[in-house]
Amino acid sequence: MLILKSGNAASFSKNSILRVNLISYKIRNKFLSLPGALQFVFTATRTCSTLSDEWKDAKAFEDIPKIGAWKLLRNFLPGGKYRNLDSAQLMLAFKEDLGPIGLVKGVFGKADAVLCHSPQDFEKVYRNEGVWPTRPGMTVLYHYRNVLRPEIFQGVEGLSGTQGEKWGNFRTVVNPILMQPRNVRVYFHKMSQVNREFIERIQQIRDPQTHEVPENFEEEINRWTLESVSVVALDKQLGLISKHRDNPQAKLLFKSLTEMFVYSMDLEIKPSIWKYYTTPTMKKAVRSLDQITEITKAYIEEAIARIENESQNDLSNKSSEREKSVLEKLINVDKQTAMVMAMDMLMAGVDTTTSTFTGLLLCLAKNPDKQEKLRKEVCKLLPHKNSEFNEAVFKNMPYLKACIKESLRMYPLTLGNTRVPVNDIVLSGYRVPRGTQVLMISTSLMRDENHYPRANEFLPERWLRPTEAGSHGECPNFLKPSSPFIYLPFGFGSRSFIGRRIVEMELEMGIARLIRNFYVDFKYPVDNAFRCVLINVPNIPLKFQFTDVEN
Repeated sequence: MLILKSGNAASFSKNSILRVNLISYKIRNKFLSLPGALQFVFTATRTCSTLSDEWKDAKAFEDIPKIGAWKLLRNFLPGGKYRNLDSAQLMLAFKEDLGPIGLVKGVFGKADAVLCHSPQDFEKVYRNEGVWPTRPGMTVLYHYRNVLRPEIFQGVEGLSGTQGEKWGNFRTVVNPILMQPRNVRVYFHKMSQVNREFIERIQQIRDPQTHEVPENFEEEINRWTLESVSVVALDKQLGLISKHRDNPQAKLLFKSLTEMFVYSMDLEIKPSIWKYYTTPTMKKAVRSLDQITEITKAYIEEAIARIENESQNDLSNKSSEREKSVLEKLINVDKQTAMVMAMDMLMAGVDTTTSTFTGLLLCLAKNPDKQEKLRKEVCKLLPHKNSEFNEAVFKNMPYLKACIKESLRMYPLTLGNTRVPVNDIVLSGYRVPRGTQVLMISTSLMRDENHYPRANEFLPERWLRPTEAGSHGECPNFLKPSSPFIYLPFGFGSRSFIGRRIVEMELEMGIARLIRNFYVDFKYPVDNAFRCVLINVPNIPLKFQFTDVEN
């Protein structure tokens, strides 16, 4: 990767820059698409040629408004300004104290972090992320796998928290399997069966008169999400929705996953000495991770044994027509990689999808006109309540896809994203040296009228192409965001979320089946519907009303 210090940028000719970047491109192309890699080359060339003048005119890094270590610690002590804030509230408090860009000094082994809230800055950071983008975070999980439990993970720690070439090698192995649409489409039938069970469960638990589900409906959504992701990660249904509802391992897994996010927020974001001393919170986090690892490892080992036995039977019967599952394809590459990737899918696929699904349901329930537009689209593709999904259905649901995108804008899953630029860059008029951790906080921009027209309205139309808008009655171009870099719910570039296709299929099938069967309503306030730990999680009773669609 081309690295330039500020003082020698001008000494490189354009040809020299291009030659070096072409070498970088060949390396990067191992796991990136050709258009993305070419974009990277030309962007790097343009950046290098303009950096010198911009850097010369910029303010010094030391002049960035900052919160020092002692002030930070005081504000987290009892009575301090930051003491009882969740992650989202904390980032907004930093913005209030520092302005649109600020520097938070690291304490107890944490790195200094630049916080920015500008889409123009976001683009600069992403364009300087390098061949192996460094995305700080999940240090507790990495420490657990690499230091505390190395005998289990054997040097294969997965994607979360792993950096550099080690991350790149793992991603190169799993990308061709998890990012290919045809590999995910294998699960149409099994995931459809999960959704049928979910519909039946709603019919069973809703009140006969009001049609409202109990306030603990979040647990039911959790069961649906884990059951759905298990179809891919384990190539098996666990029966958590109906058959094995009292499974103690599943209940413990749900509890441990939620606890992991809560404890990780305190350890990752707030000042903590866990790197030097095992604090009570760190002990709780390790206990949760132990429980998650033990339960998921048992599921995965059983799945691997079953798949290997089926493969042997196929060889004995000389059968090669069966389509291999994602897990089976990963096993054929490397069994340890398969285990860790399946474990990551189970860990990342419950709370995150539950939050996204909940946000979408709230948006549709509070906007019946948009819900009806969606129902009309779904009914054309699923003429009967029990109609089956197929490839054609998924290719013809633009409004459903737009509803999911818009709900993620209204209720974003995370605060933003983080990178460590590999080149010196200028952010909001300040010099930021390469190697500096930069937090791109987008959550405060999602409902900002400066960036989204009619920002507080749920308008799926803003994500439609003009040719798709048709009779939806809105002008998509007018509703578009000010910058494409504000809204990146699945990340950016080679470090984008690897399970995107799985989650999209899960959400699309789940919502389509739900809207085809029920009118959804929610008769309660949605203020503070979510609270932010490392991700946004539901914060109110989810007493949705599900009334049957007539035909």
